[in-house]
Amino acid sequence: MRLSIKLGALVLLSALLTGCVTTTPYDYTAFRASNPRSILVLPPVNQTLDVSASYSFLTHVSMPLAESGYYVFPVAVVEETFRENGLNNPEEIHALPLERLSEVFGADSVMYIKITQYGTSFQLLASDTRVTADASLVDGRTGQLLWKGQATASSTEQSNNNSGGGGLVGMLVVALVEQVINTTTDRSYEIAGITSSRLLSSGAVNGVLPGPRARNQQLQ
Repeated sequence: MRLSIKLGALVLLSALLTGCVTTTPYDYTAFRASNPRSILVLPPVNQTLDVSASYSFLTHVSMPLAESGYYVFPVAVVEETFRENGLNNPEEIHALPLERLSEVFGADSVMYIKITQYGTSFQLLASDTRVTADASLVDGRTGQLLWKGQATASSTEQSNNNSGGGGLVGMLVVALVEQVINTTTDRSYEIAGITSSRLLSSGAVNGVLPGPRARNQQLQ
């Protein structure tokens, strides 16, 4: 009896642990039905204190989407089109009626991006440059949500914060040096590229589906 109870407890614990690491598959029903060929990426809304976050992230979005098999409207041309029409604020652009975007660009789908983290922060024994972004893809004709996701990347993934045997003081010195390097070399721009790739690549877990121009279309 006791053995069966212990076995049952182990099975339950295993199921709980498995549930913690298992990612729920995204429902791509609407995405497949829409089958977009082109994507209009709107200037990202910046919810951080770094004024360069929106433009910095925008420069990275075309490559992962194009490599995933989609035609991406040139972001510089799109931005200039909005500017010529007196629209410089990403919040205002995101609030535009979908009918208006469709009339001007005629895109199959429209992508909305929000940047929630961007920049370098100094922690107790580490300097962390982190970029986090959310994205939503909607049908350019109906406005139906096709896909949404979130991704983040951090400089601490590439650093073990090794103090070189200097103990607490050594770790603090390393953190201070990394803080200076991260801020003076615009490390955020590099990290933004990693975040963009994780967010917008078809190879990512629950990422966008491969587009019509993808070399190997393997719909999830």
